[in-house]
Amino acid sequence: MATHDMVGFSVVVVLLATSVITTARCKLSPSHYQSTCPKALSIVRAGVAKAIKNETRTGASLLRLHFHDCFVNGCDASILLDDTPSFVGEKTAAPNNNSVRGFEVIDRIKASLEKECPGVVSCADIVALAARDSVVHLGGPSWTVSLGRKDSITASRSLANTSIPPPTSNLSALITSFAAQGLSVKNMVALSGSHTIGLARCTSFRGRIYNDSNIDTSFAHKLQKICPKIGNDSVLQRLDIQTPTFFDNLYYHNLLQKKGLLHSDQELFNGSSVDSLVKKYACDTGKFFRDFAKAMIKMSEIKPPKGSNGQIRKNCRKVN
Repeated sequence: MATHDMVGFSVVVVLLATSVITTARCKLSPSHYQSTCPKALSIVRAGVAKAIKNETRTGASLLRLHFHDCFVNGCDASILLDDTPSFVGEKTAAPNNNSVRGFEVIDRIKASLEKECPGVVSCADIVALAARDSVVHLGGPSWTVSLGRKDSITASRSLANTSIPPPTSNLSALITSFAAQGLSVKNMVALSGSHTIGLARCTSFRGRIYNDSNIDTSFAHKLQKICPKIGNDSVLQRLDIQTPTFFDNLYYHNLLQKKGLLHSDQELFNGSSVDSLVKKYACDTGKFFRDFAKAMIKMSEIKPPKGSNGQIRKNCRKVN
């Protein structure tokens, strides 16, 4: 082989090796913090447990925080960024404003991690872990969270307004919204089971209890007493009328009885092709748990910033 060919060959080898190393560094891994912050997972778990002990509703809030983060430009902790005089973030978007909670819990966990291993654990990874730990703490399934996300240095209020499906969504809109994130209809029905925990405001279900026909009459009348046509906008109601602080499959039982709280919930059981999935999950908790865990893994890996595409924020509320 000629000398110039050897030089060219060597360059190619070096480039290939560099590419492999870069890819390895960018790939998410469950053991990402094993050497750099070995106590990371236990610190997050303890922080979540303490927060839920203080207020059980926090578990559902942390799970929802993860959904609302991942559906806007991927799982990048963009939802945590505060507005500034020169920056408008996602917190004030319609689906999030005065609705999404748990920011202070993430702050406290981040502070503990910064004390243990400064500048190592990303806010995006904390949000992903906190969602999993919340579900487990409330009796739901566990799953392996791959780590190594970076935190975004920007956010999108406009995308938050359009990418997160509202509670008024019909089935077609839900399917389209989830498909835009690479999630299947099966993923959508399983992930909707997250509404087996938590609460919703009157403004989220008012339209359903006064306008929908596929609703149990006595259920609607009962809700109308606490959520009038005008006023009481912030009054809260259980998403799962039976066990709102325990992660189980009763959400699907409610749908079979036309007692889904949100219009978007009941759309999953309204004479369509997805009815069969709702019935399966209502009859088989194990099936629901397995499919929910798989869907959470898939969702948590939507376009996470990796490598040089982002940073490890010191404060989750602002860029470094």
